[in-house]
Amino acid sequence: MTSGTVRVGTRRSTLATTQTGHVIASLSKLLDRPVEPVLIRTDGDVLTGSLASLGGTGVFVAALREAVLDGRCDLAVHSLKDLPAAAVPGLTLFTPPREDPHDVLCAPPGATWENLPTGARVGTGSPRRAAQLRALRPDIEPVDIRGNVDTRLSRALGAEADLDAVVLARAGLARLGRLDAVSSVFDAADMTPAPGQGALAIEASDAALAGMSLATALAALDDEPTHLAVTAERALLERLGAGCAAPVGALGTLSGTTLSLQSVVASLDGSRRLVRAAGVTLTDSDRQAAARQLGIDLAETLLSDGAADVAPLGM
Repeated sequence: MTSGTVRVGTRRSTLATTQTGHVIASLSKLLDRPVEPVLIRTDGDVLTGSLASLGGTGVFVAALREAVLDGRCDLAVHSLKDLPAAAVPGLTLFTPPREDPHDVLCAPPGATWENLPTGARVGTGSPRRAAQLRALRPDIEPVDIRGNVDTRLSRALGAEADLDAVVLARAGLARLGRLDAVSSVFDAADMTPAPGQGALAIEASDAALAGMSLATALAALDDEPTHLAVTAERALLERLGAGCAAPVGALGTLSGTTLSLQSVVASLDGSRRLVRAAGVTLTDSDRQAAARQLGIDLAETLLSDGAADVAPLGM
């Protein structure tokens, strides 16, 4: 990277550019050079069909990573839950502080998860959410939906709504200033979030990090509790061999020196849920390695208890 403008790759959606704007604002305060967005069109923005049929949320990531690796951008900002679990040579991951990772129900005024009518049609583009919705209430009908946040909200809250409710991540609504649309917040024990949900991922190239000022600025943005939690979550996903669209939830939490990790693997029809949890006491030695091992160990427990028979992990 030269001493000029820092180029930050982002998807074109309103949520993506809003999230990237937060990162740009933070970097601008730490650097003595301009920081500007570079809009990148990804396959996930162009192709139609369900996320599972397109290969999972990784379709939102590949073009951004390519732009960073070939030098069109110095770094890229992603929703961390969109990142495939495996690391990419030449890229370093940084994680700003995480937003609330819970899933939420968005429905017309007065409607809550508990009082939705039998047969209610609830929109989601996530097999993980659909499986857990079915497990909680077999009487409702999950409906596969795509589109940006406003498009999804309009399916339940618009003048021509065709759904009773939609399920979204609270973090995205918070960043867009749309928490007014939330009618219910799911407890993580009932609706375990996707690995990385609520967190942003900044991926920077080795070439960009060779400029010490950018490396120092990104290190300052990296939040250790967030990074430890998502390291455990992503290690679990990788060891399970699960794709981004698999019906797998995981949530790490750091309390003092204890890192806890809970996870669920669910069948697509919601008839089976395998729920497990584990924890580790962190020392001053390699904390990231300990977090990763926690995820691997919990994944091993899930696999030995039949996770591969419960869910299609390769999604």
